[in-house]
Amino acid sequence: MQMEVINKEKYSILNDTESNVEEFLLNIENQYNTFENLNLIIDLSHDKSISISSINIFKNLVKKHKKNKKSLVFVAENIDFNKVPTQLNVVPTVIEAIDIIELEEIERDLGF
Repeated sequence: MQMEVINKEKYSILNDTESNVEEFLLNIENQYNTFENLNLIIDLSHDKSISISSINIFKNLVKKHKKNKKSLVFVAENIDFNKVPTQLNVVPTVIEAIDIIELEEIERDLGF
């Protein structure tokens, strides 16, 4: 399975190139030690069949990442954002994901 990784100064973007969410999650988990100290954007926007239930399989990864005091934001289109569980950050664009990471960094710096 292929995964595209784009590294930036304050975050990395992980793109699922195969549109198989389960395999993508396994791939991330297998390489997690590479990403554990990075803010992550998981870009699922190219997968038009993505659903809230398929994003929910990432919940344990989200918990683990929050314990490391890092942000994890999902980019997905065509879902009802009002039905997304509160512990998941899901936005429609990468720009909005970057904004969330910046806000969470400020909150952590302020001790929240």
